[in-house]
Amino acid sequence: MLKIKNIIKIIKDRIIVNNLSLNIEYGEVAVLLGSSGVGKSTLLRILNNLETINNGIVELDGKRLDLTQVNKTHTVGMVFQQFNLFEHLTVEQNITLALQVVAGKSKKEAHAIAMDLLKRYELADKAKSMISQLSGGQKQRLAIARTLALKPKIVCMDEPTSALDPLLTTYVAESIAELAAQKYIVLVATHDTSLLEKMPCTIHLMRNGSIVESAKSIDFFAHKQNYPLIAAFVQGNR
Repeated sequence: MLKIKNIIKIIKDRIIVNNLSLNIEYGEVAVLLGSSGVGKSTLLRILNNLETINNGIVELDGKRLDLTQVNKTHTVGMVFQQFNLFEHLTVEQNITLALQVVAGKSKKEAHAIAMDLLKRYELADKAKSMISQLSGGQKQRLAIARTLALKPKIVCMDEPTSALDPLLTTYVAESIAELAAQKYIVLVATHDTSLLEKMPCTIHLMRNGSIVESAKSIDFFAHKQNYPLIAAFVQGNR
């Protein structure tokens, strides 16, 4: 289990994440729902050692997680909103680079891992293609594959459906649900309420850096009246 305890992040005297606590099980998708600026993406960046914290701790499997080491241990992986793919490399090289440079895999090992992931995400025929030749949905799938190559325990996804059409949104939701089925801990920061109906998840509505209401998606859609804040957000009353 991932336990986030009393995290505080302050930037230029503004509280971005405000004493936030959250528990997430293996095989669970935690959706951080909220408008831009509420702190959901900042929390993902904290978990990936892209932002420091002012207070609080993070635990994984009952032990304190040293956030300054997660990039070396590959405990946490991040799928960025803009994908952050290397445009000058091929699809395959976008995966093999980190495997060779960071994980110390041989060229042969890296190639085998990359091709296995590309097959899983239906990109094997694009292995030698450049990033510019991919569609938005293909870039999203490659970004997920690249993150999984280093075998993290925790996968963070920042606005994974931004600029995608409804069909691709459904595909991404299926990919996220598959990650949960494979027992990853998955955190998704989004304002896209359509995602909530497309996959089992736990919804955590954020405002002003705090979680103000939480619900299992199955419970929310069965009893919306019990979760008025989430219901109002989904209905567009933010």
